[in-house]
Amino acid sequence: MLGTPLDIPRNPSDDVETITLGMGCFWGSEEIMWQIPGVITTSVGYQGGVTENPTYEDVCTGRTGHAEMVKVTYSGGDQTLKRILSAFWENHDPTQKNRQGNDVGSQYRSAIFADDSHVLDVARRSAAAFQEVLSSDGIGEITTEIAPADALPYYLAEGYHQQYLHKVPHGYRCHSSTGLKLPEFGLTA
Repeated sequence: MLGTPLDIPRNPSDDVETITLGMGCFWGSEEIMWQIPGVITTSVGYQGGVTENPTYEDVCTGRTGHAEMVKVTYSGGDQTLKRILSAFWENHDPTQKNRQGNDVGSQYRSAIFADDSHVLDVARRSAAAFQEVLSSDGIGEITTEIAPADALPYYLAEGYHQQYLHKVPHGYRCHSSTGLKLPEFGLTA
C-alpha cells in the first residue's frame, strides 16, 4: 500500500521507530495508520499472548492470549508519534475491555506495545491525557494494556490479512469510538 516492505529492521542510528497498537479488528486499524504523515509501513499481526506462531484461527479461540495488532513503522520522531497516538485514542473505545463494538473477545482488546522506553513513556502520557478527557465526560476508565514489547513477540498475520482494506476497499471496518479528541500533552516529565 505504501510502497515499502511490511517489516523494516530497526537500526538505532536511523530516524525510524515502531509501535504496535491493538484497537479492535486489525484491518481497519491498519487503514487508519496508512493515512498519517510520517508512517513508513504497516503490518498486521498477533502480540501479547503465549502461543508461538499462532494462526488467525488460533487467536480467534481466545486461548492464545494474543491481540490483533497493527505494527506501525514511522519516521519524524515525537511529532509523528503524537499523530499516531491521537489516531489510536480517537478511533476506538479504550474503555471497552476485550471488545470493540460488535467484535468481542480478548483478541480485540486495546493495547500499546513499544520497543523503546521513550515511546512507552509518551504512550503512557497520552493515556493519562486521554483519561482526563474521558473522566470529565463521565465515560469511564481506560483498559488499554501498555507494555514494553521486548517480552511480547510479534507474529506477522497471514498474507491475506496484510493491507486487507487496500485489496478489499469495501471490507469490514470496526471503528468504535468515544467521539473525544486527545488533548495536547507533554512529552517529558
